[in-house]
Amino acid sequence: MSKPDNKTPGKVAYVGARLLDPASGLDQTGSVLTDGERIADIGPDLFTGGVPDGIETIDCKGLCLAPGLVDARIQVTGQDFQTPGQAAVAGGVTTALCLPNTDPVIDDMAVVEYVARSARKVGLAKVYAYGAVTKGLEGRELAEMVMLSEAGAVAFTDGDRAVHDALTMHRALTYTSTFGLIIVQHPEEPSLAADGVMNMGETATRLGLAGVPPEAEVIQVERDLQLLRMSGGRLHFAHVSTAAAADAIRRAKKDGLAVTCDTAPPYFALNETAIGDYRTFAKLSPPLRAEDDRAAIVEALADGTIDLIASDHAPRHEDAKRLPFAQAAFGGVGLETLLPVSLELYHNAKMGLLDVLGLLTTKPANIFGLPAGRLAAGEAADMVLFDVDRGWKVDEDTLTSKAKNTPFDTRPVQGRVMRTVIDGRTVFQGGQ
Repeated sequence: MSKPDNKTPGKVAYVGARLLDPASGLDQTGSVLTDGERIADIGPDLFTGGVPDGIETIDCKGLCLAPGLVDARIQVTGQDFQTPGQAAVAGGVTTALCLPNTDPVIDDMAVVEYVARSARKVGLAKVYAYGAVTKGLEGRELAEMVMLSEAGAVAFTDGDRAVHDALTMHRALTYTSTFGLIIVQHPEEPSLAADGVMNMGETATRLGLAGVPPEAEVIQVERDLQLLRMSGGRLHFAHVSTAAAADAIRRAKKDGLAVTCDTAPPYFALNETAIGDYRTFAKLSPPLRAEDDRAAIVEALADGTIDLIASDHAPRHEDAKRLPFAQAAFGGVGLETLLPVSLELYHNAKMGLLDVLGLLTTKPANIFGLPAGRLAAGEAADMVLFDVDRGWKVDEDTLTSKAKNTPFDTRPVQGRVMRTVIDGRTVFQGGQ
């Protein structure tokens, strides 16, 4: 892995690439010229007569060149932005949205500004903050969401906690509807899920573990959709994992409600059997579901019900995972596996390549109003160069992330990041 160079670059020509831009539908061999922090030109006819003297040239050798990935859901441990930044660029992620369950909680304008400033200082992935819906993520008193928005918060969520009180949620939706802000909800009815550690069903019974009923997800979704009908506003559900919840959101979209949602790779690439014999790295929130639910999430991605894919990157200390399953922490790292596992949708002929990339770039950028996700002249030179067919095996010991709690450990995947560029600077080069 190369160290990032924080100097403003000059002109760089990326030649012989398969250009992929989901926003415009571009899928064609060609070149890109960056000048400083911006894309200056792009197209199939660029540099057909050769690259002029004085321009650095990078031969892409037919590999895919796409907008840098936009990850709509990561957790940052404490105040460390270096470690997730390194994992992000190793995974081709150039823009990420940080949940508010940091230390301190992002429920104050100064903390929003601190997140942006800290990420800029590191010089890796661009990090934007979610603001908290409620003060201290305690589910009672609303945070000053308009002030947080003015400080740079892109949307509002209580992170891995549902806003469980219906009146509080109604007030939050009503308040934010006036200002066009987005509420992001963790879709899990907390009293139903309280004692569960994995998906309720035959596997949980066989393992002797308390289950989280899949109904806990759809009950929360249905309640909040009714509140959305009452209040207006914009509502986004994170990491949808069940067929019933996807169906409810599909119907709400047909009814014209301003609702969007995402899922994460574990929910379309794994099912509850990945827990095996009490494998704590597969203990996630929401939990891995039954095979029927996994298949339904793939279908919901393909038909557009699910709007985007986020990594749901949740690093956990080894000591918090190497415990008996019931006591182990929830969560898995996901930045470095976001692209290759998502590409399984393409390799398995469930979706086209541009459609998959759109879920990782243009769609999240559009929903959250971010200046990212496009490979076009005038846009930020945030790009990922990857080999779509390159096979490798996920190995927790070789992950860049300091935390190693990946549910995909030992999984064969296809799709390798070869270079990540942010504001024209190469911040990662690897994949050898």
